Amino acid sequence: MSKLILTLDGALLGEYPLEKKCVTIGRRATNDIQIDNLAVSGDHARIITIGDEALLEDLDSTNGSTLNGKNVQKQALQHGDIVGIGKYQLTYVSEASGNGGKTVDFENTILIQPSAKDEDVQEPPAREDATDTSALPAACVQVLNGPATGKELPLTKKLTTLGKTGVQVAVITRRPQGYFITHVEGKSTPDVNGNAIGMQAHLLNDHDVIELAGVKMEFYLAED
Repeated sequence: MSKLILTLDGALLGEYPLEKKCVTIGRRATNDIQIDNLAVSGDHARIITIGDEALLEDLDSTNGSTLNGKNVQKQALQHGDIVGIGKYQLTYVSEASGNGGKTVDFENTILIQPSAKDEDVQEPPAREDATDTSALPAACVQVLNGPATGKELPLTKKLTTLGKTGVQVAVITRRPQGYFITHVEGKSTPDVNGNAIGMQAHLLNDHDVIELAGVKMEFYLAED
């Protein structure tokens, strides 16, 4: 089941399964997700779920809602998206992301990757800023430490989930602008080149070193 993960400054505050067609967010106690903060409107926003798709809608809140750092009124959600409500973040985790619960274990280095074929994965409607990734160069991540040192994972899917469930999880998404890593689960965010990426999507550069759930991986663009 898809869910929202509520965090503040990287601290996990709660997880909310999207069990209802409409899940409301706001300061009032009548909301499904109550955020008791003056920057949050009484009835701030809602998530509408139809089948495998979810839609964020701002309810004309005073301070507005953001999606991956940009102000939005109504927008389809994709796995790994971060909804901003005041200083709080809600990370959308989709059951239709293609993970299928399958874990590829590189000898205790846990890399979770999509197990369904591309044509079997149902995606929300494409956005104007996230449509054609055909011009992107091929890319991989390579494990740098532990028993799985040297193992490689090609980033061929629209999104690849990395980490260890219950410890720290992130997703790498393919976008026209490049490859982005986004924090999904865990009290702390992943490090890139020794620096925490925070709650926003972070653009990866060739040979960046990612540290996630105690595992170091190098992101690199494949040669032609």
